[in-house]
Amino acid sequence: MIPAPANDQVNTVSPLHPPAAVLFDLDGTLADTAPDLAYALNETLRHYGHPPLPFAQIRPVVSHGGIALIRLGFGMAPEQPGFEERRQHLLQVYRDNLCRETRLFDGMETVLDTLEQRGIAWGVVTNKPAWLTDPLMHALGLDRRTPAIVSGDTCPERKPHPLPILHACQLLAVAPEHCWYVGDAGRDMQAARAAGCLPIGATFGYLHPDDPVENWGSALDIDDPRALITLLEQSSETA
Repeated sequence: MIPAPANDQVNTVSPLHPPAAVLFDLDGTLADTAPDLAYALNETLRHYGHPPLPFAQIRPVVSHGGIALIRLGFGMAPEQPGFEERRQHLLQVYRDNLCRETRLFDGMETVLDTLEQRGIAWGVVTNKPAWLTDPLMHALGLDRRTPAIVSGDTCPERKPHPLPILHACQLLAVAPEHCWYVGDAGRDMQAARAAGCLPIGATFGYLHPDDPVENWGSALDIDDPRALITLLEQSSETA
């Protein structure tokens, strides 16, 4: 379980300042990728002679990547023989089926349109490797809309380290303190706080029981992407 942050690590939002940029986690925040990742896990389970798992059991684990999915499906630890073989099989099945059912979360297209109409830059910071991130962003038609797509292997460190978020801020020529970061896991909020961004929790995402929302240390939580538009309007009133 990710420990709860100390009180002095949690950003406050009084007043809420308008952002120069908004950065998003990918899986479970910007896009609903769980159906395709669940498909990849269940195809891997079938390949190795195991019954498939129900989607409701897989969805909370999706944001935690291939290692967590293989743990869930096979009950194996990474150091066990055969674990890496299964993980690589899952990743290849997923790569071949990146966008079967994956879509932006309801309301997220409106959020991106609103940001662009207001001249607010946006980007993506994910722990997903670039060989999966880049073709997915292309398939969703998003790679043409932002210069800031930071994957898990873009920088020497991954979230919860702040470096990927700081790199995205550099790509957008925005100071971190003028940026909001939206994510659906404690590591997202930890990285955002460490980078100096406003951490916003996406509770519509893939919530894992070992990573409870109350431990995230987010400054604000939203249960629908469109709530970001309300926050933008509120921040404009205090500008």
